[in-house]
Amino acid sequence: MILNTKTNIADSDGFYADLLAAHRGLPEAESHAMNARLVLILANHIGDAEVLTQALALAKAGS
Repeated sequence: MILNTKTNIADSDGFYADLLAAHRGLPEAESHAMNARLVLILANHIGDAEVLTQALALAKAGS
């Protein structure tokens, strides 16, 4: 399977606003911990090791 890098969220601006709101008021360490939990939850949902490896490489490259 190939990682989909095209916009795939119906309301991406709304999701971004929700993401920012979820972090609002959190100390930096708790914000980082929340991001880590979110990544693990979404990785579990994806469940495809090849796609996750592609996502890790893309994120590390800064794209």
